[in-house]
Amino acid sequence: MKKADIGLWGLAVMGENLILNMESKDFTVACYNRTVSKVDNFIKGRAKGKKIIGCKSVEEFINTLKKPRKVMIMVKAGRPVDLVIEQLLPLLEKGDIVIDGGNSHFPDTIRRTEYVESKSMLYIGTGVSGGEEGALKGPSIMPGGSPKAWPVVKPIFQAICAKTDDGEPCCEWVGENGAGHFVKMVHNGIEYGDMQMICETYHILKQGLGLTNQQMHEIFAKWNDGPLNSYLIEITRDILAYKDENGNETIDLILDTAGQKGTGKWTAIAALDLGQPLTLIGEAVFARCLSALKDERVTASKLISGPSEQFDGDKNAFVEDLQQALYASKIVSYAQGYQLMHAAAATHNWNLNYGGIALMWRGGCIIRSAFLGKIKEAFDNNSRLENLLLDPFFKDTVEKAQPAWRRVVTTAVNLGIPTPAISASLAFYDGYRHERLPANLLQAQRDYFGAHTYERVDKPRGEFFHTNWTGHGGSTAASTYNV
Repeated sequence: MKKADIGLWGLAVMGENLILNMESKDFTVACYNRTVSKVDNFIKGRAKGKKIIGCKSVEEFINTLKKPRKVMIMVKAGRPVDLVIEQLLPLLEKGDIVIDGGNSHFPDTIRRTEYVESKSMLYIGTGVSGGEEGALKGPSIMPGGSPKAWPVVKPIFQAICAKTDDGEPCCEWVGENGAGHFVKMVHNGIEYGDMQMICETYHILKQGLGLTNQQMHEIFAKWNDGPLNSYLIEITRDILAYKDENGNETIDLILDTAGQKGTGKWTAIAALDLGQPLTLIGEAVFARCLSALKDERVTASKLISGPSEQFDGDKNAFVEDLQQALYASKIVSYAQGYQLMHAAAATHNWNLNYGGIALMWRGGCIIRSAFLGKIKEAFDNNSRLENLLLDPFFKDTVEKAQPAWRRVVTTAVNLGIPTPAISASLAFYDGYRHERLPANLLQAQRDYFGAHTYERVDKPRGEFFHTNWTGHGGSTAASTYNV
């Protein structure tokens, strides 16, 4: 019997489509699922007549694979991944490769890489983005883990991934142990931010300007032909025009409570752990939490009042302002995401290719957009770039957008329309561009009530001082540290 080039465990939507993608690129694929009936249904259905081998047991699955064996796991993140690894390892040999293609939390991937390597095998934790369509036609793939595994899986991954317009694969090695899943987590966090900012823009257009879904559809269609060209703008355009079988505009029938699977929350927690001001993505996560309080909001809407004024300006001009505000906010979202990756790389000793990451996101993934090419150019021009806002292109773009950005936030506040992500992006920009922030007063307060000490502008960094503010305290200071 012909041996398979790779095996995939898990026949949910992503698993099935990845298998079909691999087979379409002339790879023979073995498949297995804990519920064996799913294997039968797949082989008799979508996989019928293709170079796909259905396996009824783990032993058969492993014995079907060419050496070194490559086993890709597509199961729910968390304990299910560990359980599959424990079933695989006794059947694998030195140099075989275990690949986790789910949305695993990067600390788990760090732990699993070390564990699998201790058994003389190799491990890859890879982000796979693009949803059902991406998995089938070409996703963005972000692998990390055991460096020795990359040359073995590279031909398969780069064959099945999305390609840029120039034909470059949207898949490259990210870094050691958990780097791949960390980059995928940041991708998902940026996705949260992008989606929230688009929703805030929709809210302003609908409630503030009183536009119809058709009018908004036309606006998003126009924006998708300009600097905002992206997958999320494109699907928003289509959603706003969609009608159900009864002719109803579907968007108006959807309950306004957002779900989440946790990757945005993980991104925000990682930012807090690393001391990075990921304000926009944090607000996007909290906006989903607020949306979930539907019953409370219904009650509050009857008891708490807000502004009653209506928009009375030039609607066409304001739509242009919204486009610029959304673009500037999007730049801040990526700037914060890259800041977080910089901090994580320093902490975990990862050698991340920041321009390469932008290239991986150019196609196949949910946050793919034309503007990612500009991020790659920024890091190609300066591989040590500290923040995207310092790159000449992004600096000039945001500065030109500032007046429109400020008008949008001011107008939203005056109309009582919440814009937590767009407002947070502007606040971050203003904070980042200030040479001096009011944290001097904050340090004085901390020293006053807790003797936490402070540094002085007229003394070298690293020297700490304490003031007896009341005259009643002593000269003893608390130790200085940052959590």
